[in-house]
Amino acid sequence: MAISTRDVFGAPCWVSLMARDLHTAQRFYGAVLGWEFTPGRLGEAFTVARAEGVPVAGIGALAGDLGVAVEWTVYFAVEDADVAASRIRERSGTIAVGPLSFAAGGRGALVADPDGAAFGIWEGPVSADWRVGKGQAPAWLELRTRNAFDAAIFYGGVLEWASGRVGCCEVSYENDQVVLRQGEDPVARLCSGPVETADHAPHARPLWRVHFRVPALEPAIEVATSLGGRTVSGITSNATEQWVAVRDPDGGLFTLNAALPLGLGGESKAPPPLLG
Repeated sequence: MAISTRDVFGAPCWVSLMARDLHTAQRFYGAVLGWEFTPGRLGEAFTVARAEGVPVAGIGALAGDLGVAVEWTVYFAVEDADVAASRIRERSGTIAVGPLSFAAGGRGALVADPDGAAFGIWEGPVSADWRVGKGQAPAWLELRTRNAFDAAIFYGGVLEWASGRVGCCEVSYENDQVVLRQGEDPVARLCSGPVETADHAPHARPLWRVHFRVPALEPAIEVATSLGGRTVSGITSNATEQWVAVRDPDGGLFTLNAALPLGLGGESKAPPPLLG
């Protein structure tokens, strides 16, 4: 069932990987995350990943065609893509591609905030069942940036967070993070810290990171590395979960999350993930 981005404006509404080779990406993510793939409505170069038949994410062999990095992109729902693009420019963000119209009946753009973190905006139909932290959708989203407060002002102005409009997303400050909520559910967090572009320090690069759940971390890491992926961080844990940053064979960065077995909770080494 589809709804309009007008109903969930400002909220994350999809995640998509810009890959170079579609078949390689499908093989990797299918094995690591248990996804199956069906053709998308955006053309032959785009597929929809499904878990137990439920849409989870998009994977498109578009990185080479669009001249963009291999990267997981978080898309936010907007009522009007042109208006949102204008707001991004006014606030010193950049427009990489678009807004473009798609055969699926919507309009989208690839953009970046003033700190260089890439994201997408989407105007049009979205799945009513896809929601961060729930069901088969990503476990949570995280922006690593220089200053979370400055970032919140930028995104708030573009996406109408905490605008007072009925249905808008709200923000709060919790555990040294800016937390984004859709209704009562936390869907993303914005974290301040030193940033750089070095490949060996993915946690310190300004970007939106997508966290995917797996039943157990070590088996998922083993499969990922056997298929050409590599871990780029140590395993981090808190009282209930552990997670690790991974690059796929094309260099796309994402994070694997798994619940700790009962009785194995450890000392928190990072702010706890925001689970719905």
